[in-house]
Amino acid sequence: MKTSLLPFFLLLFLSAARAQTGRPIPPGIRQADQTEAQTQKNIPPPIMQRRHPDYAKAGHEADELSKIAQTIPSDVDQMAKGVFPKDVIDKLKQIEKLSKHLRSELNP
Repeated sequence: MKTSLLPFFLLLFLSAARAQTGRPIPPGIRQADQTEAQTQKNIPPPIMQRRHPDYAKAGHEADELSKIAQTIPSDVDQMAKGVFPKDVIDKLKQIEKLSKHLRSELNP
């Protein structure tokens, strides 16, 4: 059984190798690839301009984040008593959104 599988796999490997090299690449595509490579070499990398953070806006968002976060412990206490505040999930999402925005704004 092992000896009959060896020729099968050898034939499979050779046919796959021939299929990859059997198709010629049209000259137009090869020329386009070469032109694109030359064009990319000649283009200087874009200059990244650094944004200056808006500290007033960041301060406002930080205050809002703080106010929302201060309400979470009482919401958790209510949940421990069996009462599920309907806006607790929205508050947590808002905290996440504000913190991500602040982090991206203030990250140098």
